[in-house]
Amino acid sequence: MSAHSATVKSISPKDKLFLGIDAGGTKTVALIANSAGVVVGAGRSGASNIYTSVRSAFAALDSAVSAALTTAGINLHQVTATCLSATGADWSEDFALLERGLTERGHRCFRVVNDAMGALRAGSMCGTGVVVVCGTAAGIGAKSALGLEWHSSFWQEPEGAEQLGNLALRAVYRSELELDPPTSLSARLLEHHGLNNVEALLHAYTARDERHKRNVGQLAKILLDEAAAGDATARRIALDHGAALGDYAITAARKVGLLTDPRAEFALVTAGGVMRHPSRLMAQALLARMQQVAPGARLVQCPLEPVAGAVLLAFEQSGAVVTENVWDNLGSSLPDETLFQT
Repeated sequence: MSAHSATVKSISPKDKLFLGIDAGGTKTVALIANSAGVVVGAGRSGASNIYTSVRSAFAALDSAVSAALTTAGINLHQVTATCLSATGADWSEDFALLERGLTERGHRCFRVVNDAMGALRAGSMCGTGVVVVCGTAAGIGAKSALGLEWHSSFWQEPEGAEQLGNLALRAVYRSELELDPPTSLSARLLEHHGLNNVEALLHAYTARDERHKRNVGQLAKILLDEAAAGDATARRIALDHGAALGDYAITAARKVGLLTDPRAEFALVTAGGVMRHPSRLMAQALLARMQQVAPGARLVQCPLEPVAGAVLLAFEQSGAVVTENVWDNLGSSLPDETLFQT
């Protein structure tokens, strides 16, 4: 398994070093930062999801961490604290498996969190609030000032790009059968696939030898493009999906006590590729739904990469304080965006 590394800052022998790992379903990224928050090592490898393969997940984790240590010019024993923010950290046995793996690899002071919690830390300077991650899949997490935490895990029903892509296909099929009104999605999806008619599109996604070859998640961008352009069907899907995510965000806020005082302000962080689309229709629908019960919720587009949140959690795991200077240094010293692209 190959790993990608990045050229970063040199370090001082006196630096305390913090390792953050974002282990996802498409890639694994590791960052090492010093006590000032400056990134000194970075690495990337393949997918790391224990629900797909425990062996492959740890191989990807090892590869990304090794690349980060190499670019920093250090060994693992020089790392003060580690946080693993992981897809697949859902049930207690998952945490036990991942924690055992980190112990076996020589990590000393560490914490394992669900990847939604890493994304929340990357989007909230104070580390509290609610995060809605909508990428290939979706996940929601929340944390209160009292330290209560909750993440949606397998409770999550409204999902990410793959579900939106399937909704776009459904809309085109129903329009073709004249069950629903015409939609500009039809022409866009046919153009995207280089096909002449909707029956050929249906065949491409359902034929016995073809159905596993398609990346339906890529269609989410087309759906949001058409929603922004004013197509009524695409717009309805985007708004409905944003509101559905809002329902689960409300649940997350309630679980950790953020709704006890309806006047209280908290960050509603959005993260993930779908939420980075230039159209803010879904995010606006999400916020509108949340503000029905929490008028003080304020929308924040995650300013840092999720792995940066894992680095900040590693700081806190060691007892270090995350200051505004640390936050700013971490953001300004992140490697080139190619390290994070899916």
